Amino acid sequence: LLGWYGFVFAQSNPTKVEVIKFDWYESMRSKNNDTTYIINFWATWCVPCVAELPQFEQITKKYQTQKVKVYLVSLDFRKNIDSHLRPFVKKKNLQSAVLLLDEPDANAWIDKVDPSWSGALPATIIFNNKKNMIQFLEKELNFTELDLITSKFLSK
Repeated sequence: LLGWYGFVFAQSNPTKVEVIKFDWYESMRSKNNDTTYIINFWATWCVPCVAELPQFEQITKKYQTQKVKVYLVSLDFRKNIDSHLRPFVKKKNLQSAVLLLDEPDANAWIDKVDPSWSGALPATIIFNNKKNMIQFLEKELNFTELDLITSKFLSK
């Protein structure tokens, strides 16, 4: 009974992972404010994606008092949210917002993020709509380059 209760308690307090559709991204791209958004597309099964997550966590922490918002958008399968994604987020203690993009047909939306995107992960798009600035990167990022790009967005 205690084991069952423990299971129920754990499930009633799931690690926060919001499931989204692609229209969430489109609404972010049309926000007319001066916030710099960093959206990283990744997956738990992608080795370079997992390797770069600490860099995004550092950016979240460094710019927490500024108008910078980091979103980690997982492309894991929706059916694996409880078995893989939430335990991963909890184990890594991710503090950035973690979302699960539930859009199985990637070909329908990848070009809408950036026409140059081959679909490979990791991929990151950084934008500030008010400043009319956007940068897309299809590669693993280190903290130095991510910090440099973020500060460039804030200084203009």
